[in-house]
Formats: sequence, C-alpha cells, structure tokens
Amino acid sequence: MLRNTIEPKRYLKKSTAMLENYKKDEFGVISQIKITDKTNYDKKYIADRYQKYPEKCQQMAHLRLGFIIGSIGHIPTSILDVGYGSGEFLDVAQKIIPHCFGNDITGILPPTNVKFVEDIFSIGVDVVTFFDVLEHFENPAETIKNLKCRYVVISVPHCHYFSDKWFESWKHRRVDEHLHHFKTSSLIAMMRSCDFLPIIETCIEDIIRKDGSKNILSMVFERI
Repeated sequence: MLRNTIEPKRYLKKSTAMLENYKKDEFGVISQIKITDKTNYDKKYIADRYQKYPEKCQQMAHLRLGFIIGSIGHIPTSILDVGYGSGEFLDVAQKIIPHCFGNDITGILPPTNVKFVEDIFSIGVDVVTFFDVLEHFENPAETIKNLKCRYVVISVPHCHYFSDKWFESWKHRRVDEHLHHFKTSSLIAMMRSCDFLPIIETCIEDIIRKDGSKNILSMVFERI
C-alpha cells in the first residue's frame, strides 16, 4: 500500500491539447519529441545549479538519506547515486553505508570512499537513486528496466499539467534539458512497466527548496 500519498488539487480542467514538440506516452509521461540543442552537463552546470547553495545542499543530502532509510526500513548495505553532481549526498551516505558508488557525466570526481561506476548496469546494489536526474535521460524506462537493484529512489519536478498555459510557463519545462515530465500517476505507471511498485510518495524536498508546495515529487519503488 502506498504511504503518505499526496494528491494534487485540480485547480484547472486538464487540457487534452499538447504543446508543439511534446507528446504524452502510454504511461502519461509528457516528453519532448526532438532535441534541438543538447545541454552540456559540465562543471559549470553543476556550479551554476548547486554549488552556489552549499548549506542547502548539505541539508538536502541529510534529508534524502533519512528519507531512504525511513522508507525501506533499514540502512542499505550498498547504494548507487546516478548523476551525483557535486557529490553532497554520497559524501553523507558513505559515512554509514558500507558500499557507495556514483555515476556522473560532468567529470567531477566522487567523494572519498565512493567508487566511480562507468556503467550503471554493471553492478548490483540495494538502492539506486536518481535525484533531479531521471527527467534528463532520453529513455528513462529502458534505464530503469536494466538496473540491478531492489529499490529505486526518484525525485523529479512534479508536473501537474493542469493546462497548456500552465505547462508552457512552468519553471521546470526546460527545453533540451528536462526531456520528460512526470506526475504521480505517470511515474507509477512507468515504474510498474519496469517491475517496480511504489512504497511511498511525498513532496518532502519542498521543505528545503521552498519553491512552493508540491514542487518536487519524491518516490521510493521496490522491485516486484
């Protein structure tokens, strides 16, 4: 049974239209059709996005670790953080999790005691995390299907998609960067197709981000 479920309010009638260069797949995920200018994920990108706010990043790292442990009911023995960025989460996690792995395309080295993994499908771990990452993958479903893990933890911008007007001006609709947009039902549907069922759904990261309520969707899934 899904715990701590947060259902978004329906402020506007849902539109059946779709903005140009976007489509909705069989799961309800809204995706960009063509990429015109691929985003360069480098050290500058990380610095601009995260390193300006070191205190907030540390708070988020501790919150995420507690969220994982509380959701699965124990400290995992191994974890792989995909898209670790500046590495705050792994730096905190490696203090209590025996085996920590990281993967990132920026070229920034992971924290001490964390092993860099070139191929995220090559190792088996208890938990794989995608914090602010899955929306960047060209094919998120295929990525999830090929993982070797028991749990998957995901945080993504919460795409309520109340109307075309809302979606068009939404701050998280970043063309050529955020390629896919999820709400609770579409993320659950996609993960079910990959043999993962939801354990918990929450918007707990909004406590630290302070960008409004129901801004970031966080979910933990367990393999069937």
